[in-house]
Amino acid sequence: MILYPAIDLKDGQAVRLVHGDMEQSTVFNDDPLAQAMEFVNAGCEWLHLVDLNGAFAGEPVNAAPVEAILKTCKVPTQLGGGIRDMATIEAWLDKGLSRVILGTVAVENPELVREAASAFPNQVAVGIDARNGRVATKGWATETDVMVTDLAKSFEDAGVAAIIYTDIMRDGAMGGPNVEATEALARAVSIPVIASGGVSSLDDLKALKATNIISGAISGRALYDGEIELSEALLTLKA
Repeated sequence: MILYPAIDLKDGQAVRLVHGDMEQSTVFNDDPLAQAMEFVNAGCEWLHLVDLNGAFAGEPVNAAPVEAILKTCKVPTQLGGGIRDMATIEAWLDKGLSRVILGTVAVENPELVREAASAFPNQVAVGIDARNGRVATKGWATETDVMVTDLAKSFEDAGVAAIIYTDIMRDGAMGGPNVEATEALARAVSIPVIASGGVSSLDDLKALKATNIISGAISGRALYDGEIELSEALLTLKA
């Protein structure tokens, strides 16, 4: 199971939100590149970036820090937030991004996901963010009637690299991930599922790994707060 350290970008800084609320943000590092290098130097295999402003704006906003990270950090990197057309997908992949994460458009324009996944094999992930089992879009501000499993199953034959499943009510709250719901989703589809939201301790990572089906976990706040020590977590997941 791969651990993806998260860097959430708001106004050019590395922050964490509580329950996806832009008004409840804590700045953890004024220099996202320095934060990324800290994770890389600790041995991470991937980086997970989110352009929070972009998720609301519908277009990239924090491009400068993302580009700096891509130029400097020699580990694969995935990015979500404000990526809603083929031109933006192509531009990010051309700049060295390993994987784009499509969230809002997966609901509003599923054909774009299919087109992108076909054009860029293994470089397109679907971000499914859920509140009470229903998908939320546009930076989690809009709740839909679409059920998580239904959306995931609709991309079974599209060739997407992964599904990143976030339980919004767990995100940033340090209360533990929704292991049960994440495992159920992973067993319902053949696409690899990455857990996100509430991963706040080594025990959480062990619980996700113990399912033997969840392919990865994203953690942010716990790494910044020191509740998870990255190098120790990486060793634990390799055991």
